[in-house]
Amino acid sequence: MAGPCSARLQGDVAAFTAALRTLVNNPQFSDVMFVVGQEQQKVFAHRCVLACRCQAFWGMLSQAPVGSQDSSSSVPSQGPFILGNVQPEVFLAVIEFLYTNSVTLNSHIALEVLTSSVEYGLQDLCKLCVKFIKDTLSVEQVCEALQAAVTYGQVDLQQHCLAFIEGCTAAVVRTQGFRELSDVVLARVLRSDRLAVDELDLVQAVREWAHVSSAVLERPVPEVAALPVKELRLPLLAPSELVTLETCNQQDLLIPVENIAAAWRAHALRKGSGVPSRLCRPRRGTRPRDHHRHLEPHAK
Repeated sequence: MAGPCSARLQGDVAAFTAALRTLVNNPQFSDVMFVVGQEQQKVFAHRCVLACRCQAFWGMLSQAPVGSQDSSSSVPSQGPFILGNVQPEVFLAVIEFLYTNSVTLNSHIALEVLTSSVEYGLQDLCKLCVKFIKDTLSVEQVCEALQAAVTYGQVDLQQHCLAFIEGCTAAVVRTQGFRELSDVVLARVLRSDRLAVDELDLVQAVREWAHVSSAVLERPVPEVAALPVKELRLPLLAPSELVTLETCNQQDLLIPVENIAAAWRAHALRKGSGVPSRLCRPRRGTRPRDHHRHLEPHAK
């Protein structure tokens, strides 16, 4: 006689998801409440759903009540939990994902939801955010996206953002996002051979970035710009442009005098001798100058 058979059969996933979606921020049957953002918006949830879907919430919700005499008490805190540093719309997107395994995103909150997904350890939500950001990337947002990608170690998103910047560099360097890049991320951008912008325009963009960073960080221009300035390819500039650069440099000391001297030396020697090879390579958007033919060719 044959033994019993067993199988796991699955019903309508869409219907199940739709039913759970009705519980998102629904006070009925909820047993935990969050007060979110500066607006102090109340968000209702169900601790069993949050705890089983997210280890961070499991830890938060299993804590003993404040003032409990027994630190090992199994009685969980009832809240409310104050989350003042996150937008309600962002937190609700996280809650939606935990209930339905899907998320509703827009360009205004995607990067912040990405941040929350990293903070809560939600790798699947992180992947959804990265996909949305890549699919909707714009000139105005690409630098902010790149900064987030570097901060959270999203290598694929970093590469995508850099390729986007390389395709429309002249427009990107005029954005507010460019001026808000960290020095480390800006230096990474400036190492690219494929930037579609002339070096003279790039120097000016870095100068504007440096003055903004100096004001925000309350540090001298040369100090905040030390790392990115190393990536400027001054030997590519014509002598007349170097003269103008020296005049501007007297006002803010953006570029160390030894860097400018090295560029002049490249002109005098009619080759890039003594200058790092990368600083003598024209970028994709570099306007040709007569002296470029004298710079030693270097393999990319």
